Amino acid sequence: MSHHLSGPNLRSPEGDARLDLTDLFAFAAPEPGRTVLIMNVNPIAPTGGEAFHPDAVYRINVDTDGDDRADIAFSFTFSEPAGGAQTMTVRRATGDGARDHEATGEQLAAGVPVSFGKEPTVVEAGPYRISAGLRSDPFFADLDGIAAKFQWTGVDWGADKNVFGIVLELPDTELGPDPRIGVWARVSVRKDGRLVSVDRGAHPSLTAYFNPEDAKDAYNAAEPADDWEAYGKAWTGVLQHFGDYTTDAAEAQLRVVLPDILRYDRDRPAGYPNGRTLTDDVTSVRLTMLTDGKVPTDRIGPHTDLLPAFPYLGHPH
Repeated sequence: MSHHLSGPNLRSPEGDARLDLTDLFAFAAPEPGRTVLIMNVNPIAPTGGEAFHPDAVYRINVDTDGDDRADIAFSFTFSEPAGGAQTMTVRRATGDGARDHEATGEQLAAGVPVSFGKEPTVVEAGPYRISAGLRSDPFFADLDGIAAKFQWTGVDWGADKNVFGIVLELPDTELGPDPRIGVWARVSVRKDGRLVSVDRGAHPSLTAYFNPEDAKDAYNAAEPADDWEAYGKAWTGVLQHFGDYTTDAAEAQLRVVLPDILRYDRDRPAGYPNGRTLTDDVTSVRLTMLTDGKVPTDRIGPHTDLLPAFPYLGHPH
């Protein structure tokens, strides 16, 4: 899967779907000079079901200088659900605050309603456009065919699934002067009075293919800056097993996804792995990588329910 069920044994982290990061997107908004960042969580989200964890911090981290550490962080926290309603607070941190997993920094918006119905709630907060709520899952893949060793079924697993999306649109100037940024998402939750990172990622379909079950919790708690040292050797072995890569060729492939930070040069058109749009066929990209081109596609195309304007994610099923 993309990043769905990213805890051990194909389960959500902590066994709680609200803490399960599913996808991260970064692309240019239709309005020139603006960027869209989307963080989706809660796979297979039910209509009328639980939304965001009130003791969690959902974050989109941005590296603006290429050192694989956050320079800007947008944190999203949520109220306790009450009467079928929930609200979101958004903060922007820089410097040391961006590297702390707590929700710190300037408050951009508070009391943002989470949408549970078909129509999204959109809030304008200065130059920021913000939305959070139940949406159609844009992820597409023939997961049954992948599980059946590439015997394709023609069925898109995500065609009728929902997620809870956090969508942020902002001016490029809020992301620093260099058009090249790196982006990753993290979900942390308070346990025994301490904030613990339980999920993180940027590139699709990494931990599911590359990490053994007993390594997933440690991966979700780690920092991207440490990824190459921690996972480079083991993941090289995975590519050699799946795709018969030489060591040098495997390492070259892994340098694209490790550290697990999505690079986006805003001076170039977005398209994975330069950012990620809602229609990028990331499943085929990952299959091609794993098999060294022997399995180039799962033959599933993007969803057609996407919106042309903010918040871009389709209406929930």
